[in-house]
Amino acid sequence: MKIQMVDLKAQYMDIKDELDAVLGDVLASCHFILGPNVKALEDEVAEYTGTKHAVAVASGTDALHLALLATGIKPGDEVVTSPFTFIATAEAITYIGAKPVFVDIEEDTFNMDPALLAAAMTDRTKALLPVHLFGLPVKIGPILDFAVTHGLTVVEDCAQSFGANYKFSRTGCFGDAGCFSFFPSKNLGCYGDGGMITTDSDKVADELRSLRNHGSKVRYYHDTIGYNSRLDEIQAAILRVKLKRIDTYNMKRRERAALYNARLSEISGITTPSEPTGYFHVYHQYTILSEKRDQIMKALADAGIASAVYYPVPLHLQKCYAGLGYKKGDFPVTERMAERVLSLPMYPELPVEDVYMICDIIKSCI
Repeated sequence: MKIQMVDLKAQYMDIKDELDAVLGDVLASCHFILGPNVKALEDEVAEYTGTKHAVAVASGTDALHLALLATGIKPGDEVVTSPFTFIATAEAITYIGAKPVFVDIEEDTFNMDPALLAAAMTDRTKALLPVHLFGLPVKIGPILDFAVTHGLTVVEDCAQSFGANYKFSRTGCFGDAGCFSFFPSKNLGCYGDGGMITTDSDKVADELRSLRNHGSKVRYYHDTIGYNSRLDEIQAAILRVKLKRIDTYNMKRRERAALYNARLSEISGITTPSEPTGYFHVYHQYTILSEKRDQIMKALADAGIASAVYYPVPLHLQKCYAGLGYKKGDFPVTERMAERVLSLPMYPELPVEDVYMICDIIKSCI
């Protein structure tokens, strides 16, 4: 493709010298697991998100899994979440032996609709797992109010929202735990897998540090059966270099989103992303809606331009979750969005002229 969804090399070349230096330091130290860069990154992420603790783990999926365990979710419990998200959100619930329960999304945000939570409640409901999808925070206020009223845990899926905020508070600081992914294509991404869990709870943080390290708080003493889920020192060093630049990266994403909006909002039949008042969107994905999605995708591909559909099969219709008993039509907004969403190239270094070219091609299809 002439224009990729994400050009990781452009960002790498910009920070190559600094990365080379910190990686050389790590290699020379020969301290690769739970070293000083991991601890420093945890402190820096906690400060950035406005939380008391940040605990680094091996992936965003592990972050969700361990956060649910550390906040007390058990086999047989029910966790309410969105069907319009990457499968890791629901997988983490299933790993524990708990049951994912889905509620439909809002058409304008692609996020969980808080008005539907009450209908999803049973006597086994123990937690809410809202997703801040595509970089836009979920409507967290009513979700938190509902959780307090019903005594529920809230675990935020922040995999796509590093740096996003609601009323000047960043995602990851609202619930009992916030779960981040550092997959390479994320707004803050490493060069492999990585994840982080934020929390204000001393108890949850202590449990997470044990769970990620084989259930051990003191070396060779194991209080519980844990996991091997430790962010390695090399990835932590890379992330510390990028973390210093994350606000700049996010502002550049927003600038490119504004360019897309200005051109695409004039085209009949195209719906551009929303950003409600008080919300700060960081555009992990720039996602439009169109009845002519397939036609647009083909025109872009013919011009050598990448595009992507996230997510073509909602979780309630995935084969692996057939046992939950959901059927087509259960979540009409989600299903309608899955048929119309299209994500366009988005990354901080995306050339402005490429944005204009993409918009011109889309306009020619309508």
